[in-house]
Amino acid sequence: MLAKAAAAVPAADAVDGGYAYEPKWDGFRCVVLRDGDEVELASRGKKPLTRYFPEVVAACLEHLPARVVLDGEIVVRSGEPGAQRLQWEALSQRIHPAASRVTKLSQETPAEVVVFDLLAVGDEDLMSSPFAERRARLEELFAQVSPEAPIHLTRVTRDPDEATDWFTRFEGAGLDGVVAKALASPYSPGKRTMIKVKHKRTAEAVVIGYRVHKSGQGVGSLLLGLHHEGQLIGVGGIAAFTTARRLELVDELEPYVRRDEEGEVVQAETDRSRFSSSKDVSYVPLRPELVVEVAFDQLEGWRFRHAVQLVRWRPDRDPESCTLDQIDRAPAYDLGEVLLD
Repeated sequence: MLAKAAAAVPAADAVDGGYAYEPKWDGFRCVVLRDGDEVELASRGKKPLTRYFPEVVAACLEHLPARVVLDGEIVVRSGEPGAQRLQWEALSQRIHPAASRVTKLSQETPAEVVVFDLLAVGDEDLMSSPFAERRARLEELFAQVSPEAPIHLTRVTRDPDEATDWFTRFEGAGLDGVVAKALASPYSPGKRTMIKVKHKRTAEAVVIGYRVHKSGQGVGSLLLGLHHEGQLIGVGGIAAFTTARRLELVDELEPYVRRDEEGEVVQAETDRSRFSSSKDVSYVPLRPELVVEVAFDQLEGWRFRHAVQLVRWRPDRDPESCTLDQIDRAPAYDLGEVLLD
């Protein structure tokens, strides 16, 4: 079951039967299926998550009923107790082809599951039941799960004011918004029947280069940078362009392309990671003179979390004014406090 975006937390009476509200977790969406000694961690895509999270499989075998189907989110936390937050970078690194690496990471950055729906238990299919009933049954199930288990029941409220408070307060723990679910609604796979309210911000960034589109024609993505302590640091990119716009950008950016004394384009590459070890990471460097305003949800470390969107060009802005310090960051909040209900 999916969600459609909204600009604000909806009123409790905006739908027949009312809404329940939950924090929006920032991890890998996952349906957990246990049948006896078998556990499957199914993702929204075609690639199962099971082999990448052996510690989650073990926890499901230890703490869940023998036959159950749950909807939730796989997450990884970081930080010292009392100052923890979700860590997307560590979570994304868990998807690795080498079995030895999977085992190592499962010990170094163990994952947990935050559960928010119950689809089946034993021989009983609950998908046609209203969410209010599924949530009540889920709470009964978790009454038997150890509080120390790395499997958590997400908190819920029927108060939109409390949900709005969560939207602001929990961002500091790495969460990225609030979800509203109709209490009378059945579980509807593939349908956007939930409401999600996510954080959106804007910032000005310097365009430091572009990658050629995979077709070989036009600009595939713009690379962005921000100034910090005397350095221009790469912070992410913009990639959503139409075919026509990709071709136009090549001509528009041509006057800014960095060339050597012979007039040849300066060779440049972004840093490699295990995700890009076999990919072309070269790009066309530009003189850092163009500024764009972008929309984003979070800045994690020194990089924009998720893809950013181009809002507009800012010819009025000095590139030197595009600093890391301008970014609005949420006050820190302990993830452990979010998990307590």
